Amino acid sequence: MALGFFSRLKQGLSRSTQKLGAVFTKRKLDEAALEDLEEHLIAADLGPAVAGRVIDSFRATRFGAEVTDDEIRAALSEEIARVLQPVAIPFEPDPALKPHVVLMVGVNGTGKTTTIGKMARYFSEQGKKVLMVAGDTFRAAAVEQLQVWGERTGTPVIAGKPGADAAGLAFEALRRGRAEGADLLLIDTAGRLHNKGALMEELAKIIRVMKKFDETAPHSVILVLDATTGQNALEQVRVFRELVNVTGLIVTKLDGSARGGVVVALADAFKLPVHAVGVGEKAEDLRPFSAEDFARGLVGKAEVSTVAEVSEEAPTED
Repeated sequence: MALGFFSRLKQGLSRSTQKLGAVFTKRKLDEAALEDLEEHLIAADLGPAVAGRVIDSFRATRFGAEVTDDEIRAALSEEIARVLQPVAIPFEPDPALKPHVVLMVGVNGTGKTTTIGKMARYFSEQGKKVLMVAGDTFRAAAVEQLQVWGERTGTPVIAGKPGADAAGLAFEALRRGRAEGADLLLIDTAGRLHNKGALMEELAKIIRVMKKFDETAPHSVILVLDATTGQNALEQVRVFRELVNVTGLIVTKLDGSARGGVVVALADAFKLPVHAVGVGEKAEDLRPFSAEDFARGLVGKAEVSTVAEVSEEAPTED
C-alpha cells in the first residue's frame, strides 16, 4: 500500500527529527536543561528567535517540572505550528486572471524546474489549462527537463533556441496564454547568483517586457529553496527579494536534509507564504503546505487525524 502524504512527510523529515533527538529526553526543566534545549533547537536550524520563544514558553509553563519525551514533543509541535500557521497558504491560480502568470525564481540546483513540472501536473489534473515557459535559456538541461515534464503531463512548453532572449519568450508565452484562455503560465528563470547584476537585469527585463502586454504581470513570484542548504536559504530569500518582489516560497528536498527546521526559521523571519513542500522525486511528493502536519512530522509525532491524507491528490516540489 502506498504511503499517505503525512507518512511520507514524517519519513522525509526523519533526519531533521534525529537532529532534534537530544531534545526529546525525560528531564527536569531547570535553567541548565532549558539552555541545553535552546542550543539543540538552534542547531536544528529553527533559528535563535524561534528557539528563544519556545524556551520562554517552556520557562513560563513548565519550569522546574519533570517532563516526558512525549510532553516535550507535543509542546514543541504546538509552538512550531503556531509560527507556521500564518504562512501556510497553498498556491491557487486566480480564476479571474487568464492566465495567472507565475515567475519561478531560485538558485540553480534547488529543484526549480522540477517543481514547475510538478505544479503543471497538479493543476492540469485539476482541469486547469497550463503553459510552461523554458526561460532558463542558457541551461540546455533545464529546457530539456521542462520538455520531459511537458510530455509527461501533456502540458505545452514554450522554448526558444539555446541562449534565446528569456524576456521575449515570456512575452510570447503571455500572448499565447491570453489567446488560448490558459489558466496558468509557469515561467522558469535562470538562477546564476554568482553574477547577481546580470541576473537582476534579466529578471527585471522579463518583468518589464511582460508588463507591456499586461501591466499586472507577473501575478506571483515564487522562490524555490532547497532545504539541504539550511540557514543559507535565509540569505537566498534576502538576495531574491532585492531582485524581485517575492510573493511566496516552496521548499524542496526535505527528504534529503537534516535541516527541515529551516522552514520554521524562514516563516518566522520573512512571514512569506509557504505554498508547498517537497519530500521526494515523484510528482505527488510536492504538496500544499500544512503547518500542523509539518510541525508534527518535524518532531516525529504520530498523526492525529486523517486530514493530511484527504488531500492526497495535491502536489508541488523539488
